[in-house]
Amino acid sequence: MFPKLFDLGPLTVYSYGVLLAAAYLGGLQLALVRAKRRGLDPARVMDLGIYIIVSALVGAKLLLVIVDADHFLREPADLLSLARSGGVFYGGLILAVLVGLWYVRKHQLPTWRIADVIAPGIALGHVVGRLGCFLAGCCYGHETDVPWAVTFTNPLAQENVGTPLGIPLHPTQLYEAGAEAVILGLLLAFEHKGRAFAGRTFWGYMLVYGLSRFVIEMFRGDPRGMVYGNISTSQFISLLIVPLSLVMLYWLSRRDRDTASVPATPGRTRPARA
Repeated sequence: MFPKLFDLGPLTVYSYGVLLAAAYLGGLQLALVRAKRRGLDPARVMDLGIYIIVSALVGAKLLLVIVDADHFLREPADLLSLARSGGVFYGGLILAVLVGLWYVRKHQLPTWRIADVIAPGIALGHVVGRLGCFLAGCCYGHETDVPWAVTFTNPLAQENVGTPLGIPLHPTQLYEAGAEAVILGLLLAFEHKGRAFAGRTFWGYMLVYGLSRFVIEMFRGDPRGMVYGNISTSQFISLLIVPLSLVMLYWLSRRDRDTASVPATPGRTRPARA
């Protein structure tokens, strides 16, 4: 596709880098809009968003190094290529969640209300980020003869990320961008349907994304680390996240129901929902 947008003197502007920046900024802006509508402090959400962006970048690259440890041990000079690589999404997501939990606890913010505000921004950012993957040629799929297969021809894609050239491949980048767009629509459409409770949007996102990622990984053809020899690292993480999401949804729903059933008494107020 188009790994390189243009050269600005000695500086090369890559499509992936531009879209990755757009992904983070777009996701943060959506979170800020949602925070204001819910009466949350936008300054705190902005600070949290910056922490999340930085930790997501670091976590994604860190998991990439762990997954490809053998390669980087053999070719330590390739560590410099991390500057051009987005890394592994799950690595960024996991570290961002951990840092986010630390931040909201430190500043005594409502944990799951904040998480619900941010979740659609993650989905939006991922849509844009995967379009960047498509332009760069990374995260490509297996060879296929389906009518919608894509064929990469740009030598820079092969040089940067090892994209096979002249071979029809599953457009797994578009599969995931499409799945995230659907997830984003579902999150926004059903956020206030049924009995809403704090944490439902966030853990609903984690559940549905984990399921979709597990399936899409079956069509991936790029080297990305395997666990137990036959499932990818991301599939393995999905197998952990999906049941965890179900447990958290059940627990938060029960907690919300129990809190709502506690009668208010004079001089006492019900605890705020996290």
